[in-house]
Amino acid sequence: MEPRAGVSKQDIREQIWDHMESQNLADFPRPVHHRIPNFKSNKTLLVPTPRLRTGLFNKITPPPGATKDILRKCATSQGVRNYSVPIGLDSRVLVDLVVVGSVAVSEKGWRIGKGEGYADLEYAMMVSMGAVSTETPVVTIVHDCQVVDIPEELLEEHDITVDYILTPTRVIATGCERPQPMGITWSKISREMMEKIPVLRSLRAREQQAGKDVTLQGEHQHLPEPGRQQAVPLSAGRRPPDTPGPEASSMAAACGSPPGEGAPLAADAYVGNLPRDARVSDLKRALRELGSVPLRLTWQGPRRRAFLRYPDSAAAQQAVSCLQGLRLGTDTLRVALARQQRDK
Repeated sequence: MEPRAGVSKQDIREQIWDHMESQNLADFPRPVHHRIPNFKSNKTLLVPTPRLRTGLFNKITPPPGATKDILRKCATSQGVRNYSVPIGLDSRVLVDLVVVGSVAVSEKGWRIGKGEGYADLEYAMMVSMGAVSTETPVVTIVHDCQVVDIPEELLEEHDITVDYILTPTRVIATGCERPQPMGITWSKISREMMEKIPVLRSLRAREQQAGKDVTLQGEHQHLPEPGRQQAVPLSAGRRPPDTPGPEASSMAAACGSPPGEGAPLAADAYVGNLPRDARVSDLKRALRELGSVPLRLTWQGPRRRAFLRYPDSAAAQQAVSCLQGLRLGTDTLRVALARQQRDK
């Protein structure tokens, strides 16, 4: 089965689903549309909980002397409820082999799921909790008709790839060298998904505590860790390295408003006396807790200072008042309005 040129992921999904239904190739449940096609397997050790509602993993533990009927039931959602033990984030489980379902897969290792992103998210969560590494092989089990050519441009950075493809007639070693996701891409996670998946909230809290960027989809972007001077617009990602600092960018903002329109000028607040071991995540956390999140933060860690960009002088003055007496560690920070400049 070869997909036509210019196809989308959904086109390939529909082609596979239609063919498998017409040829009666998939196991229960049917119809196969909008599902990962099922095949018999008795090798499952850990399974993700359905839609991750109650956790990430469940370990199937059949009762002693289980009959074939009970073993079959263990492979169903009811079996997960009746014959499994949840695996928590602190279990330090190490996964030696990942078996993932697919709707379509290419011999190069590119994979397409049913379009909801759960397999990619489950893998990313395993990376975040240390359950898998770059050496952990990823296998998919599909029918021969599901092995097709997939254009590489359809792949996204959060998509997992497979190392081996098992079909009823072949074992394909893909030799795929495309890097697997290095963890959860929080900017792809919505608030709605966070509400539905409690374990995701727990992982986010851990990564936030570790100083990682956990900005969700639709939120203002969080800022990078300290090092060199960095200025990051929260809504636009990183700025180019040669972008001017706070004073110069204030002038650029002024020049951007045509004369006579009375548009308010952005204003900066100065934060000094930062502890030598302070991290930008410490300051970001304090700003969030006090409700004084800026449009942009310029971190100058080696000089023990930072600049906070606010939409106008009133907002900057309010932030300065709110931040008076703020402490990071044992040090009380110096907070004041930064000098404003206008292009003459």
